[in-house]
Order: sequence, then C-alpha cells, then structure tokens
Amino acid sequence: MNGDRLGDVLVGAAGDLAGAVVDPRRGLRQLRSAVSGRALFIMAAGLVVGYLLARSRARS
Repeated sequence: MNGDRLGDVLVGAAGDLAGAVVDPRRGLRQLRSAVSGRALFIMAAGLVVGYLLARSRARS
C-alpha cells in the first residue's frame, strides 16, 4: 500500500468521524460506506500501537 494513500484513508476516516459527531445519522451512514475492512484494521492497529506507546511512557 502506498504511504500517500494511507494518509488519505486515515484523514478521510477522521473527517467522516467528525461528521458523525455533528449529524450522527448521516455521519454514521457515510462512515460505514467509506471505511473498508482494510482501513478499519489499519486504524485499529494504530490505536493499539498508540496505547502501547503511551503505556510504556507512563511507566518510565
């Protein structure tokens, strides 16, 4: 996967999530149609890595 495309996917998903906060019904419908399984997996992996990094820094 191209690194430029990854950034586009993440920014697009973040924008859709922000739209879901403003108009929940329309935003969630748009978010479901925009986020593919692969993008969801990448976002979940990023959250796990971020959590582990924050946890390791809190111990130090």
